[in-house]
Amino acid sequence: MISRILAAAAEGEATPNPLLPASYDILWSSVVFFILLAFFWFKVLPNFKKTLDARTEAIEGRLEAAEKAQAEAAAKTANIEAEQAAARAEAAEIREAARAEGAVILAELKEQAAAEAARLTANAKSQIEAERQAALISLRAEVGTLAIDLASSVVGASLQNDKIASSVVDQFLADLEANDKSSKAKAGEKN
Repeated sequence: MISRILAAAAEGEATPNPLLPASYDILWSSVVFFILLAFFWFKVLPNFKKTLDARTEAIEGRLEAAEKAQAEAAAKTANIEAEQAAARAEAAEIREAARAEGAVILAELKEQAAAEAARLTANAKSQIEAERQAALISLRAEVGTLAIDLASSVVGASLQNDKIASSVVDQFLADLEANDKSSKAKAGEKN
């Protein structure tokens, strides 16, 4: 076919160009093209546009919903963090109050223990003093008896008379107490 075209071109015949369609084909193709174009322009394109607009609105709606959800989540997170901070502050206040209360209770217990110790010390001192007095009385009686026995044997006289023996013993004890007080006074001066 190419050889025929080349041969016809060489002869100079006016043969129609095989690449160009006939004019009636161009005319009817154009009419069909414009009909299809009008159909697509007025029927298909608006429906396509509606579908695209609906999809755009749906996507925008989802984006808005996602942004709202994200804002709500951020607000809830902020609220939770604020509640946690408030709970931490409240716990710290409770701990401080407990520490202060513990310190007060500890001070009261120490005070009670000191009072109890002072009471026990006073009781012990009074008991010791009572025992000392009892021992001193017992010792006086024994020392008196021993002194009378010793004096009786030394003097050879009988001091069995109670009044005389009592006065001798009292005199002897008074001398002992005077010696004891003077030795305590000397020891106090040294300190």
